[in-house]
Amino acid sequence: MLPIQGAVAQESASADGAQEDVERINVVGSRRAGRTVSDSPVPIDIIDEDSIKATGLTETNMILNTLLPSFNFPQPSITDGTDHVRPAQLRGLAPDHTLVLVNGKRRHTSALLNLNGSMGRGSSAVDLNTIPANAIKRIEVLRDGAAAQYGSDAIAGVINIVLKDSPEGGEVSVTYGANVTTMDGVPNLDSVSIENGSLSLQTGSDREVTDGQTLTLRGNMGFELGTDGFIHVAAEYRDRGEANRADYDPRQNYPLVNGELDPREVTFDRYNHVFGNGAVTDFSVFANAGKYLTDSAELYVTASAGNRNSVGAGFYRRANDSRNVLSIYPDGFLPRIKTDIKDMSLIAGVRGYQGDWNYDVSVTHGQNDLDYSVINTLNVSLGPSSQTQFDAGGLEYGQTVFNVDASRFVDTDLFYSEVNVAVGAEYRRETYDITAGEPNSYIQGTFGPGGVVTDPVDGPFGAAGSQVFPGFTPESAGSNSRHNYSFYVDLDTNITEDWNAAVAVRFEDYSDFGSTVNWKMSHRYELNQDWALRGSISTGFRAPSLQQQNFTSIATVFVDSVPTETGTFAPSSDVALALGSPGLDAEESTNFSAGITYSPSANFNLSVDFYRIDIDDRIVLSNNLSGPAIETLLAGTGAVSGRFFLNAIDSRTQGVDVVTTYTYDTDSYGTLLFNAGLNINDNEVTDIIAPPAVLQGAGFDQDNLFSDVELRRFETGTPSDKINLGVTWNYDIYNATLRTTRYGEVEDPSSIAARNEIIPSEWVTDLDVNIAVTDNINVAVGANNIFDVYPRATRYNIEDVTTFANIFPYSGFSAFGFTGRYLYGKVSYRF
Repeated sequence: MLPIQGAVAQESASADGAQEDVERINVVGSRRAGRTVSDSPVPIDIIDEDSIKATGLTETNMILNTLLPSFNFPQPSITDGTDHVRPAQLRGLAPDHTLVLVNGKRRHTSALLNLNGSMGRGSSAVDLNTIPANAIKRIEVLRDGAAAQYGSDAIAGVINIVLKDSPEGGEVSVTYGANVTTMDGVPNLDSVSIENGSLSLQTGSDREVTDGQTLTLRGNMGFELGTDGFIHVAAEYRDRGEANRADYDPRQNYPLVNGELDPREVTFDRYNHVFGNGAVTDFSVFANAGKYLTDSAELYVTASAGNRNSVGAGFYRRANDSRNVLSIYPDGFLPRIKTDIKDMSLIAGVRGYQGDWNYDVSVTHGQNDLDYSVINTLNVSLGPSSQTQFDAGGLEYGQTVFNVDASRFVDTDLFYSEVNVAVGAEYRRETYDITAGEPNSYIQGTFGPGGVVTDPVDGPFGAAGSQVFPGFTPESAGSNSRHNYSFYVDLDTNITEDWNAAVAVRFEDYSDFGSTVNWKMSHRYELNQDWALRGSISTGFRAPSLQQQNFTSIATVFVDSVPTETGTFAPSSDVALALGSPGLDAEESTNFSAGITYSPSANFNLSVDFYRIDIDDRIVLSNNLSGPAIETLLAGTGAVSGRFFLNAIDSRTQGVDVVTTYTYDTDSYGTLLFNAGLNINDNEVTDIIAPPAVLQGAGFDQDNLFSDVELRRFETGTPSDKINLGVTWNYDIYNATLRTTRYGEVEDPSSIAARNEIIPSEWVTDLDVNIAVTDNINVAVGANNIFDVYPRATRYNIEDVTTFANIFPYSGFSAFGFTGRYLYGKVSYRF
């Protein structure tokens, strides 16, 4: 790749040291040529290729969760589309508060909007799992606000995925693994009988499970393009089986027979839910290329395409459920949601230098399509003739970005060093389309509950649409778009030999809500060659997404252990306006950070950074509003409760990050690399929007738009602290990595106090052992969660144990998931 001016001097300064420094030059966090991680005025984590491989994990989000203390990636289940595109967090903020770049260019978000009661509710974020780990050269994580540099979303920080760019060599590998686990605190159902007219369930020891079998095939290879170019291609195929942690269903399933329990209750399969990881088939390919056009200009292109087919489950409809038709499903049914997700992106540009200026001109396009189908289901209002699978419609998000960036050093004679002046402009266009499902997926027919014949005019009628996920209606469908343009100026200089300062200002104007100006100032001061102080202050913003402004749908939502048909309505819709919706505006933030670094030698470094992030007018999803007035308003939609997006709260996030590494080289037994990280994080809601008058005494169950449950989901739904400890041993043909992570306490809140679930902190330990059998062949074995740690079972964690607290034995808010031990083996061939 073409070196930018300013890096050339470092490249020729010394042999091995210079090359290492060039490799560590970071794209994220600074536009100054030659900036490295070690002299950055803001905290940056670098995750290299070796660290990625040593996790044994096949999903990029899970890799980051394992390696970064400030990163949170729970794995919720039975949350509709969120089962298929799971959100992640940086510093406990919303998933859409972190900007994701690929090779320094803005990555498009997923078309999915996370709606159900999981972490990240109400957000639409980048799906990092569309980026295969074997395409990644390194991951740069900026833990600081950067909206003044990069624009919307960069409130919590920036994740930059740097792709492999080698013009030669490559690697192919096959990895196979499975969960081999015992469900802690969840007894196996041994037998069922009927005694004295009631069900009698006999249980035994904790349930043992082997599932989640996963096959991952990977390959990447570099090619020369002439004498001055390269192309590096990486592809990944993953086939992951279902991992089910549901407990047995103790409820009566069949209608009574002459007032007695149906004998089939004894033989009915009571493991009728799926709670955990759904089945997924993934394929993705990335190509990264560059070629000199002249001695001072390089053409670069990055392209990707991927497809994910996945299946998630909903709530089981029992045989005696009014949402079932006995003639179709005499034993009841488990409806399933299938998604077909297609993702593509293209980056093309020219960078180089002309005179004293470095420049970069590029265009980026990305698109994410998500098509829903519902299988093993029915539309009860269509009666016994209902079909059992439906096309439920789809979502499509597109983003096109044009960038022009330029920078140069200017000697002002005012400071110790020249001033790096960077300027740029950006134009971005976004589109968001909702496609209606087939009519039978959303209409309300003329049959009653249970599919029985009823009055064709007055009813009562059965629930409208396909069970678990009614299709998008024509009223929900539509095409939406917006555009924005921005300009920025970024200055960076050494005021004295020891004092570096940088300032950035950015103006953005959006076609749908107006303009904003943001700024950032950062400093780094070297106390001596070992110690340095650093800090920054900045403002930021996040534009309301097109998904938040336009999404409309009806789905089954779990509300206080009760499945409820809930509608999500656009803030400008008649329903939302009737409830006092004020429309959406941008979020605004102020970030403060201060830290110290200590690096007495090349083998040891330590950084401690304190931060505070204040966000005003945060966009959240309202309560699930219900009551007689709501049901009247929603008549005919298939929903009995409603919700919408609004700027409802102000928040404050503050904490500290500690990161340290130490390398110890033994004379006879190889090298040990120790690393440790700590994140302490506190989220607080500081203000809540006043409740609109329409909710006061008008037949609603709620009197406000933002409940205590939502408040605690923000404040306590993510770990209050997280500790990462690890050591890697390299000796001859052996390489071993041992990691252990402490996930702090979290809360899964409920509107019923007796159902509030406090999930205690836990240590989770991983081990990976790699042996170089030959110069080209490596064999690795390992275990993630080797000690088979689970969150404490819900039934022992709450006072009011409901049926569903039994069926779903663990909380989806667990920061490390709830699928237990995962064992794997890997064989790779490098060439």
